[in-house]
Amino acid sequence: MIGVFDSGIGGLTVLQWIRQRLPQANLLYLADQAYAPYGAKDSDLLQQRCDQIADWLIEQGCTVLVVACNTATAHCIDALRDRLTVDIIGVEPGIKPAALGTRSGAIGILATENTLASSRYQQLASRFNPNTRVVNQPCSGLADAIEQGPDTGSIDTILAGCTAAMTEAGVDRVVLGCTHYPLVQDRLQRLLGAGVQLIDTGEAIAGEVARRAGVAALGEGKTRLLTTGSRARLQHLIGTYPQLSDHFQANQCETAPELSVQSQTSGSSSA
Repeated sequence: MIGVFDSGIGGLTVLQWIRQRLPQANLLYLADQAYAPYGAKDSDLLQQRCDQIADWLIEQGCTVLVVACNTATAHCIDALRDRLTVDIIGVEPGIKPAALGTRSGAIGILATENTLASSRYQQLASRFNPNTRVVNQPCSGLADAIEQGPDTGSIDTILAGCTAAMTEAGVDRVVLGCTHYPLVQDRLQRLLGAGVQLIDTGEAIAGEVARRAGVAALGEGKTRLLTTGSRARLQHLIGTYPQLSDHFQANQCETAPELSVQSQTSGSSSA
């Protein structure tokens, strides 16, 4: 079984690609909505949550883990790989395809504050700085707004602010550096114009999962979607984003009480 987790619904944009690539695999998805968003969380808390979730997914029988969150990948994946023996695959902003494809010599990166501030991201971006201008744009509050639903009034305001610097810099490639952002891809495209290509790494990540999955790709093709928050809320959000409702159904949603806020505060889960 393949386990995938994120702070909320963003990782489902990766999960849908994995499902398409590996139709027989059993997939277990964990949305840590009780602790969302991850984008501005303290790194120690992030590591604690990633450790708890990874251990729990392995206990459920997952032999491959996908950290479907750019922030969690940037800050926590190295420690997870040092501690665990299962295959662990992360997500990172697609700077390489953007840099190789740019004609203007300028690319934009939309991401959370924590992703852009991480040493892992800085090292990745530095490989292309000599030949490519990289415009880093933190999108404060965007993942959280998306998590509230597509009709959240602040989404368009945040998007307008985030894309202004991109337009001014003349970028022709914009990287979606958070797995939540593909859920507002159409709105971003309208703001940036048809001449700007958006880069989403979800399909590439699914390809890497398929390459490394091995026996984890064999199963009955079951998909379970669990949340540490409200199951009703997860069901509602899947129904309101067409990118999700086209691939997932409300009856696939469950709660994960072992990882809820209550279980953490009562000390019933391991650190």
